[in-house]
Amino acid sequence: MPKILSVSTHDLPVEIQQEQAVELTRSLFSKRYKDIERLLRVFQNGDIKKRNVCMPLEWYAHSHDFEERNQLYIQHAVQIGEQAILHCLKGDGTLRETVSPTSIDAIFFISSSGISTPSIEVRIMNRLPFLDDTKRIPIWGLGCAGGAAGISRAYEYCLAFPKANVLVLALELCSLTFQKDDYSKSNLVGVSLFSDGAACALVAGDESTLQASCAMPRIVATTSKLMPNSEDVMGWDVKSNGLYVVFSKSIPAIITDWLGPFVHQFLDKHHLSKDDIIHFVAHPGGKKVLQAYENALRFTDHKTKISRNILREHGNMSSPTILYVLKQFMKNNPIAGEYGLMAALGPGFCGELLLLKWE
Repeated sequence: MPKILSVSTHDLPVEIQQEQAVELTRSLFSKRYKDIERLLRVFQNGDIKKRNVCMPLEWYAHSHDFEERNQLYIQHAVQIGEQAILHCLKGDGTLRETVSPTSIDAIFFISSSGISTPSIEVRIMNRLPFLDDTKRIPIWGLGCAGGAAGISRAYEYCLAFPKANVLVLALELCSLTFQKDDYSKSNLVGVSLFSDGAACALVAGDESTLQASCAMPRIVATTSKLMPNSEDVMGWDVKSNGLYVVFSKSIPAIITDWLGPFVHQFLDKHHLSKDDIIHFVAHPGGKKVLQAYENALRFTDHKTKISRNILREHGNMSSPTILYVLKQFMKNNPIAGEYGLMAALGPGFCGELLLLKWE
C-alpha cells in the first residue's frame, strides 16, 4: 500500500478578516440589492473567521480583465508552489531526512482557478533541481475534489511503479476569479466562502527507500463517482473577462441524499463500516456541507471538528483544503492500525473517497 509521508501547506500573504469581506461586498452590492443586509448574513452564518488571499483587499474593488487575472495567477502560483514543495520535501518532522527533488519520479499538479501552458509544475521544475525525466501530470477542472483526486492518482501511479516517489501539488487562487460586477447569488456565496492556498503531499510506493519518522497513513483503496447530468451544480462559466462561479443552493441536499450510499458501498467492499472510521478527513466545502456530511453518514460534529477548524481559519481554498485537513490529522499522531476516510466533492458533480490506515 503506498503511503503519504509528508504534507505541507502554504498560506498566502494577505489575511482578510470576514468582517472586511462583508464591508467590501456591502459597498459593491448595496446599490443592486435593497435587502443587502439580509443577504450579507451568509458571511456570518458560514462560520469563517478569516481567510488568506494573494492581493491587497482594495484590488478586488476594481475591474480586471482575464489577461491580468491569469498573469497574476501564474506569477503567484509559481512562487507559492515552489515554497510548498520545498516544505513538503523537508517533512516537518515526518521524514527521517530531507528529500531531494532528484528523488521525485512524478509530479501531479492540481488546480482549477487559472490557466498556464506550459503548466505551473514545469515553471517550478526550472527553479528547483528536478531531473529532466520527471513525469508531469497536470490535472485541471476538479475544483474542490482535486486534492483528494490528486492523492488517488498518485496512489495508482505508485501501484504501477512501487519504487516511485510522487508529489501532489494542489494550488488555487480563487480570489483572482472574483467578479465585482457579477451580482448573482452564486457570486455572493462565493465571496463569503472561497480563498487562496497551496498544499503539497509526498506519496511513496511500497518499494521506495524514503522513510518516515512516525506512523503515517497508507492508502488502502480509492474510488471515484460521478452523478450523471449534474453539470450545473458547481463549476465555472467561462466568459470574456474571466471565470464566473456556479454554485447551486441544492449542494447540501445533494450531499445528504447521495454521499451516504456512496460511502457505505465503498466501505462494504473492504468489510468495514462507518464505525470503523476513526479519522474523517473531509473537505470543508462550507458549514452546510459539513452538516450534510454529518447527516448523510450519521457522524457527530466531533468527526468534523478538524475540518470545521480549517474552514474557520482558512475558508474554502478549493483543492488544497483537504490536504490542510489531512496535515492536521497527521500532526495529531493517530495510533497505528486506525482507519481514516478522505472525502471530497467537486464539479461534475463528483466525489472522491480514499480509505487510509495508519501504520
